[in-house]
Amino acid sequence: MRVSYNAPLVVKLIEQQLWFDYVSGVSAGASHALNYLSRDAERTRRSFVELGNDPQMGSWFTWLQGKGRLNAEYIYQHTAAPGEVLPFDFETFAANPATMRFSAFDVEAGEEVWWTKDDCATLTDLMLRVRASSSMPILMPPTFIDGRMYADGACGVNAGIPLGVAQADGYERFLIVLSQPRKFTKIPDAPHLLFRTWLREHPKLIAGMIDRTARYNRLRAEIAELEASGKAYVFYSESIPYPNTLQNLRKLRANYNAGARQSEQELPRMLKWLRPYISR
Repeated sequence: MRVSYNAPLVVKLIEQQLWFDYVSGVSAGASHALNYLSRDAERTRRSFVELGNDPQMGSWFTWLQGKGRLNAEYIYQHTAAPGEVLPFDFETFAANPATMRFSAFDVEAGEEVWWTKDDCATLTDLMLRVRASSSMPILMPPTFIDGRMYADGACGVNAGIPLGVAQADGYERFLIVLSQPRKFTKIPDAPHLLFRTWLREHPKLIAGMIDRTARYNRLRAEIAELEASGKAYVFYSESIPYPNTLQNLRKLRANYNAGARQSEQELPRMLKWLRPYISR
């Protein structure tokens, strides 16, 4: 829900009809990516603002029920169905010629798994995988696909920033949208004992969570170098550091509106950088 701040940037890209041939996202970024590829500005906003006020969104009560502090099954698999609160335009998404890459963490193998639109023949296939990409350990239950257990893609080697996979696919210039401010440095998570106790049956997941701090900071340093060399335009979310579980509608709206102001301010400079690399 923290990415309610950069949702307005996705809305701007859609409204400006700025279409990229390659889009990649992890966790909440995967939701932004699929909304962008379905060209649905309204769903982009509602996913990270109004949905927070939905009584079925989740609570500590649903967490005690085993459904998660955020009710993952409801958020990803129920709301997207036709006639529900966030119906997803799967036909437009599937017809979009752009490549989409998004990842989850295979808990047993201890490695990232990357999916494309080819792995998502149906709406159910797509939403189950986006749920897997966003399944925050402890706060949300793992997602099972074909008998495999998956957790949030941010536990993988890319630490939630899918730069490496885009580079491996041959790309050299990037529009990078981050959910943290420019000067942010990730510090180690304090509750390592909680990880080791709660997830003791999944040592590779524990390692992925503990190692994420160093991997994230290395990627941020690499992104700064790409930006300095002109190979990346980076949108840094200059937002109040709200938690991922924020559900206060007033704060979500305020966060979205603040992101909208920053997006509007940055748009001319961003467009100048983007013009040679995009189609309309």
